[in-house]
Amino acid sequence: MSEQLPRPSRPFSRRQFLSTTGLIVGGLAVGATFTQCADDDSPTPPTPMDVGFFHGVASFDPTQNQVILWTRFSPGSLGVIQRRIPIRYQISKNPNFTGRKMTGVVFAEQRNDFTVSLDVSSLDPGTKFYYKFLARGVESIVGETYTLPNNTSSVKLAVCSCSNYPAGLFNVYGAIAESDADVVIHLGDYIYEYALGQYGTNETTTALGREPDPITEILTLQDYRARYRQYRSDPQLQAAHSKKPFICVWDDHEFTNDAWVNGAENHDPSEGNWADRKAIAYQVYSEYLPFRTDDITKIYRSFQFGNLVNLVMLDTRIEGRSEQLSFGNYFDPKTGQFDVPAFQTDWLDPTRSLLGPEQLNWAIGEVTGSSATWQVLGQQVLMGKMNVPFELLSLIALIAGGNVSPEIIAQFQQLLGELVTIKARILAGDPTVTPEERARVETVLPYNLDAWDGYPIEREILLNSIGDCNLAVLAGDTHNGWQSQLTTQTGRVAGNEFATPSVTSPGFEQLFGTDPQVIAGFEQSLQILIDDLNYLDAARRGYLSVEFTPGNVVAEWNFISTIASLNTSTIIGNTITANCSMMSKLAKDKAPTMA
Repeated sequence: MSEQLPRPSRPFSRRQFLSTTGLIVGGLAVGATFTQCADDDSPTPPTPMDVGFFHGVASFDPTQNQVILWTRFSPGSLGVIQRRIPIRYQISKNPNFTGRKMTGVVFAEQRNDFTVSLDVSSLDPGTKFYYKFLARGVESIVGETYTLPNNTSSVKLAVCSCSNYPAGLFNVYGAIAESDADVVIHLGDYIYEYALGQYGTNETTTALGREPDPITEILTLQDYRARYRQYRSDPQLQAAHSKKPFICVWDDHEFTNDAWVNGAENHDPSEGNWADRKAIAYQVYSEYLPFRTDDITKIYRSFQFGNLVNLVMLDTRIEGRSEQLSFGNYFDPKTGQFDVPAFQTDWLDPTRSLLGPEQLNWAIGEVTGSSATWQVLGQQVLMGKMNVPFELLSLIALIAGGNVSPEIIAQFQQLLGELVTIKARILAGDPTVTPEERARVETVLPYNLDAWDGYPIEREILLNSIGDCNLAVLAGDTHNGWQSQLTTQTGRVAGNEFATPSVTSPGFEQLFGTDPQVIAGFEQSLQILIDDLNYLDAARRGYLSVEFTPGNVVAEWNFISTIASLNTSTIIGNTITANCSMMSKLAKDKAPTMA
């Protein structure tokens, strides 16, 4: 029998918590319990082997005095006869839980897949806490979490995205657990929806025991829950969650590939109603990755790290996104000619949206109304302009459509080499560059229309409305490491973007192979051709560490050596420091000519 979609529930609120706990003393409650705790005092029957906290513990959305604590109780056969199981929690400043501690009872319920989300309030700011859960004679592991400081001179974030279970081991999560990051920012694609044999499956999948559960593409409530349970069974992901508080947003694969408001590339009518699938994805996400808003369909929210960082988390995927444009729709199938006027009309349509008007106005207000030194946007897709020579677009369209034959790749590399040579001559001041050659590299269009490049009007509105501030944008989605200046159409530098590589999902090496010379040549070529791009790593898995101080932001790209065997050691692939003065300088004098 298939599961029915439960009624959406909100995360446990501060008002509910205060109304059901006991006396608060110094930020911790002495003997605080929920009023409905009688069930916990009943005799405890022997615990079956299939009962326990097998999915670990986690914490989310820390503030100065709040944090959401999470676990899941696997009820085994108990779940058949008992739909509501009391779970006792303990919170302490001491890892041994001696002295004063906060205690209480919450309930793991069948309607929420026996997950528990407890929004704990009245905590001391800038403090480390330990917590655990107990039920039916079983005790969870001890988790660690932090509240945000009222004042601080340094904030260190670990930024990650794109963890495809069949693609390899989650060594990146293991490395994050061992890092000195204060908080983990997860920018989406926490799960992938694909079936065994589809995207992510490779030659190591079966040997590593990484076949997806279920083995089919996930469509139903039962499917989505099973996939999250599988991910949360991973020991390295559990380690990261137990050691660090997470602040998360979804991207497309928590729903399905290339999603937008009213549909997705990887959804067709044979798979049911899109609104129903989206509602299921919202519900299960909120069960396993709880966040503090009043509506489980709206994930955008902000966090204050003292007066140093104002972190504004955005939803660039579902809330307000118009359907993505596709270059393939603008090439005449008979002549191969690209319809420039038609594309520009659609591309520059002011009604096309990525955030939607409500979220856009909220984001502008959050940034302009903040007095923090750094304004940080945490969001899914690249905001930097990735404009490439127009000549490359037809080949990029073929490659994006799945045509990665050796002939197409060789043709692409040859053309890329020609254009890089011309651009290098221009940058070197070569007076022999002809107008025709200059036009080949300065007539450009963006290559990735699923990113902010596909929504240029809204990006311009956002950057111009924010004005001059110390703006840093965090991005994921592409599986590669990037750093770009953020420039407006007038050439003003509005900020810097730092994009994280993936946890396991493959990057450009899936197209160009793993030969270091080929990869290095591709990376260098894009950095030469794309005016705003300063750094690209096209082939390694890892995470981004970003540290903010009053004068600087320091970004480090941390890479692991393999996802085919257990190894959490990392190397720093690149370090970039941006300071306040960098935010006001102008970009290159000549803006590129648009096709």
